[in-house]
Amino acid sequence: MMAKQHIEKDIIIIGAGMAGLTAALYAGRMNLRTLVLENSLVGGQIATASDIENFPGFERVSGMELIGTLEKQAKNFGAEIDEFDRIERVDLKSAPKIVETETRIYETPVIIIASGMNRRKLPLPQEPHYFNRGVHYCELCDGHTYQDKIITVMGGGNAAVDAANFLTKYAKHLYLIHRSQLRADKSSQDALYANPKVTVMLETEITHLVGEDRLTAIELLHKDTGKTETLPADSIFVNIGVLPNTDLFVGQLALTESGYIAADENCRTEIPGVFVAGDIREKEIHQLTTAASDGTTAALHAEKYLASLK
Repeated sequence: MMAKQHIEKDIIIIGAGMAGLTAALYAGRMNLRTLVLENSLVGGQIATASDIENFPGFERVSGMELIGTLEKQAKNFGAEIDEFDRIERVDLKSAPKIVETETRIYETPVIIIASGMNRRKLPLPQEPHYFNRGVHYCELCDGHTYQDKIITVMGGGNAAVDAANFLTKYAKHLYLIHRSQLRADKSSQDALYANPKVTVMLETEITHLVGEDRLTAIELLHKDTGKTETLPADSIFVNIGVLPNTDLFVGQLALTESGYIAADENCRTEIPGVFVAGDIREKEIHQLTTAASDGTTAALHAEKYLASLK
């Protein structure tokens, strides 16, 4: 096995969502050697949103378009963005701080954690068997593999409805299944209900997955009638909530009861040189604009911290 390459950076940002990319834009503009590490696709959850109407300066914009513009801005100012290089280990308390990926070992005096949240897993015992064989959590990553297939989406919030609207471009037919009533924005719901390729099934639970090697059907319980149904399906995209993506930092940073990272209003954690931004930070409101604000704040205070070391 070849030895991993050692690389030094002024600042490493973990996560390439709205908060991470905003931080990268600011850090790059300040001529800091900036690296953004992202385990998956650039953009985080917002990349799958079909229509965003509450981001200042845009009447309507897709998540992909907004993130694409922000990614381009960050790169134009010199930030490097590395996708799909999974982080294996982080040492926040060493000097310098260490971020080890599958291919490299990075050293840096400053880390901004903007790793967002992970989707909750499908709560069925067969989930591991069907993972990536019909059960998926990233419609942007995997939706295209189900061209002209029957697609199901599980969930009732904005993420689920946005995913369903996005996946209709591939689906022969799409079923949105939720155990209660939809909570998504009215505009997103209206788009879903207006699509003839979509069937919305409310007050319905998924009770069992069917298929040998791959998913071929799902068993449903209609709560209002007590009746069961086996629905042919090639895939299920799960959107039933999120959990803070803090596994790398357990035992190194203070976490709240809900699992978020505690930080002050300047996005500083209790470890000097470690900042946190976006949905992973403990706060009352989680919006695109607050994530961008966090990214700005974290980057500016990170630069001040770096200056104090000289």
